[in-house]
Amino acid sequence: MSERPTSSDSVEPCIGMLDSGVGGLSVLLEVQKLLPEHSIRYIGDSAWCPYGSKPAGLIQQRVFQLTDELIAKGANIIVVACNSATINAVEALRARYPIPFVGMEPAVKPAALLTKTGTIGILATEASIAGEKFHHLLETHAAPLKVKVITQPCPDFVTLVENGTLEGPEAEEAVRQYAMPMVEAGADTLVLGCTHYPFLRETIQKIVGNHLNIIDTGQAVAKRTQSLVPSAETEAAPSLHIQTTGPLETLEALFPKLCPGTVATLSKLEL
Repeated sequence: MSERPTSSDSVEPCIGMLDSGVGGLSVLLEVQKLLPEHSIRYIGDSAWCPYGSKPAGLIQQRVFQLTDELIAKGANIIVVACNSATINAVEALRARYPIPFVGMEPAVKPAALLTKTGTIGILATEASIAGEKFHHLLETHAAPLKVKVITQPCPDFVTLVENGTLEGPEAEEAVRQYAMPMVEAGADTLVLGCTHYPFLRETIQKIVGNHLNIIDTGQAVAKRTQSLVPSAETEAAPSLHIQTTGPLETLEALFPKLCPGTVATLSKLEL
């Protein structure tokens, strides 16, 4: 359920969240479960989506702009609910701003511990796979256990979610293209390395089979946010503001599908 903005310019202490589009809403749902008493302000940068194919410097510059906007609206902690933005900007954000930042990283460690075949598949964006942070994860968690890691960029997954195509022939064909070669190579555990991908989880499970493990990091990020967030000091009812840099009508059509039953104020951000 969505509402048109009435006072979207108001400032209140809140959890800030940002993503290249609507994918980070998968993390927002997990944060809301653990922190229902906190207001949340989310920016989906759909006008610039996807981040995964863009240069690191441009991603970082754009994330700084979104962060400035969130802090101006009262954010006292920010969840970078985007793997590509985390890879390219989270350390710079921590150095530049005096508030906590929670980033995303592919769940290499739990996948390496869970696999029985010794092979895991990482479905991610080009930016995430190319980043030094990702390679450090592999060296730290997969290499010592001699786990084989297969990586696969999935640009069509982001497009599907941004278009609201979460099931059906088009989504199933994309899953076959990206995931089935990993399964055929022996992977028994797949990591969803982009916050858009959990919205395709049911379709992915349908195609690869229920015997495969599928892992994402939304719950872990929510728990980390819970450990860092300042206490909610206001007595006002918590609010949820969702902004998009893309067309507002697209967000209004997508939001009920991605977050059914969730009440939020939706608005357009010119940036």
